[in-house]
Amino acid sequence: MTTSEAPAPGVTLGAAARLRVAVPSVADRVAAELRLQLAEGRLLPGTRLTESAIAEELGVSRNTVREAFAELAAERLVVRHPNRGVFVASLEPGDIHDVYTVRRAIEVSAIRGGGSPERIAAVRAAVQEGRAAAAVNDDEALGNANQHFHGAIVALAGSRRLDTIMSQVLAEMRLFFHKATLEADFYRGYLRDNEEICAALEASELDRAGDLLLAYLDRSEAKQSAVHGE
Repeated sequence: MTTSEAPAPGVTLGAAARLRVAVPSVADRVAAELRLQLAEGRLLPGTRLTESAIAEELGVSRNTVREAFAELAAERLVVRHPNRGVFVASLEPGDIHDVYTVRRAIEVSAIRGGGSPERIAAVRAAVQEGRAAAAVNDDEALGNANQHFHGAIVALAGSRRLDTIMSQVLAEMRLFFHKATLEADFYRGYLRDNEEICAALEASELDRAGDLLLAYLDRSEAKQSAVHGE
């Protein structure tokens, strides 16, 4: 909007203008899709990402993919190497504490605030998803269920901004977890924790749910630090 087009003081934007502001750009949607693929373990650390392949897969222009790469690079989820291309980031051990600090701030706060019956039901659905995956020994699906569990916890707060932050955190978590999942039954160890946290939430024991989640995150950080040699 140029200066001449700016609304006069006291004049509000029309509905169409507000809609344009609210709707994400195509590049934002491409970045969100790639972020989801990272969070679900479909893009491994060190994987080379090509503009042409992603543009064809998602039906967008290469310029749009380039914009999405810039957004993900700002979030340190991908890195651009001159004359080599764009690659999925391999996070450093020093990043682990930073990510878990964010997780404690938003996950524990969200669960202590409770949520609507529908949002609590989504947490339960993620627990059931994990059980179903474990029953058929599907480790990839079990990992996704664990991601969905933590995403559902943050969604309890009903904040789009927190959901956006958590989408980045989930992607970073999966980049850490790739190394840890070389250990057999890595995600199975979290099933009992998830069940206990969910049960406390459903019983409206919100302080207890928060304490359980905080202890869970402390153990998880210690495990990741040990795996990555921090």
